[in-house]
Amino acid sequence: MARVDSRPDTKLLPPNVRAIQGSIPQSMLGWLRETSSEAPIEEIRRRLFEDEYVFVKGLLPRDDVLKTREHYFSQFKSLGLQKPDTDPMDGIYNMAEDISLHNGIGGGGPIGTEELQRLVKAHVQQSYLDFVAHPKLREMVRIIMGWEEEILAKRTMLRHNIPGGQSTGVHYDKLFLRGGDAFFLTAWVPIGNVTATGGGLVYLEGSTNLGKAIEDDFKVCAKDFTLEEKVSAFNRNMSAAGVLSMDPMVFQQDHEHLAKQTKFRWLVADFEAGDVVFHLP
Repeated sequence: MARVDSRPDTKLLPPNVRAIQGSIPQSMLGWLRETSSEAPIEEIRRRLFEDEYVFVKGLLPRDDVLKTREHYFSQFKSLGLQKPDTDPMDGIYNMAEDISLHNGIGGGGPIGTEELQRLVKAHVQQSYLDFVAHPKLREMVRIIMGWEEEILAKRTMLRHNIPGGQSTGVHYDKLFLRGGDAFFLTAWVPIGNVTATGGGLVYLEGSTNLGKAIEDDFKVCAKDFTLEEKVSAFNRNMSAAGVLSMDPMVFQQDHEHLAKQTKFRWLVADFEAGDVVFHLP
């Protein structure tokens, strides 16, 4: 019989999770629910639409993920980002470096730096494009959604974070894909092992309706915008970084009037190479 899930209910949560500004206390944290890649597809599909995400364990071959990780970090080897005499695949940060040199959002480094240029170029490397189009990943999307054929949107974001660096702000993916009303499914893929406090994605529990309410509010505020302004994540309704907030706790307080449920938990996980989280936009 296939294993459906493994709930880490007895596993202690971290004392807090730090963000760009502020932190999430343990009382507002929870664990993402794990689902085996061998679970019945009906169960995987049900969890996606009931939980608004499905955290699939071991979907991708671990070796494929680690090869991608090694290729990615090898592109930064000459920049002092990684600890000397270590394997690029390990991705060990060089603590002797000035953190401010690598402190951009998502660890990309300041605008105009060689590090940021290499991060941008990494998005078009053939080995990365092949990984994004991994048959296991695309097959699962088709099966979950019941699609005969899927279209891979040319919208991917590679990120690496450093100790003490800046995290990505609070957002939902529809913010960055406003050019139409078509449904899309996001796959978040950790390229290596990531602990709950190691910079992985954190999900706001049961927040799809809140995201829809915020988007509806944006549409009202943008009724006089040009088409270009409407589809921009950097319009005047947004923060300078194109996100909803830099502080997850302040974000919740600011949007309580739009949500029926106000006591959201932020969900974390100890991700492993091969895991994938699929989530609604």
